[in-house]
Amino acid sequence: MNLSFFDQFSSPSLLGIPLILISMTFPALLLPSMDNRWVTNRLSTIQLWIVNLITKQLMMPLDKKGHKWALILTSLMIFLLLINLLGLLPYTFTPTTQLSMNLALAFPLWLATLLTGLRNQPSASLSHLLPEGTPTPLIPALILIETTSLLIRPLALGVRLTANLTAGHLLIQLISTATVTLASTMPVVSLLTLLVLFLLTILEVAVAMIQAYVFVLLLSLYLQENL
Repeated sequence: MNLSFFDQFSSPSLLGIPLILISMTFPALLLPSMDNRWVTNRLSTIQLWIVNLITKQLMMPLDKKGHKWALILTSLMIFLLLINLLGLLPYTFTPTTQLSMNLALAFPLWLATLLTGLRNQPSASLSHLLPEGTPTPLIPALILIETTSLLIRPLALGVRLTANLTAGHLLIQLISTATVTLASTMPVVSLLTLLVLFLLTILEVAVAMIQAYVFVLLLSLYLQENL
């Protein structure tokens, strides 16, 4: 059976049942369960420190009104971070390489930030569509451009996350295939490609963390615009 490079991005299934829900919920099992005691072990301490650090970074650009979103944004950040990192392991599936899943995460949250602004301050939210001091002949064109840029925000969030992770996985597969193929004929070149593969893997770990952070950070900035 010949497999293409893009077969790794197809959703796995068992007896015709998609297993993407299992791959999405499995990272939550890796988190240690909370206890009534203040400190249980080193793993729980590290977990609390990471959650506290992520929450501080995400809440810095927000006003006090936006701190109500701390639980949602922090949970989304940890969810994306674990899925992206687990997807780098061999013989695993990365749900965030699916554009449909990323759009399903981006669109409702973007819509929630937009509706929050329209409910709390409708005039200020609508004023973003027309910059102050715009010449009268340019008003229809600018309103159309700003409305388009506003509506494509969730699409940009989903495409950015999907494209970066997909490109990284494809590069890793291409270089690993070249390393195995050259091992029998040109071992020196194979060692060089193996070194490149190791460096690329480190880079992809950084990309997986950065993309999860950028996804949630942009959502928090969209929220700040509407508060």
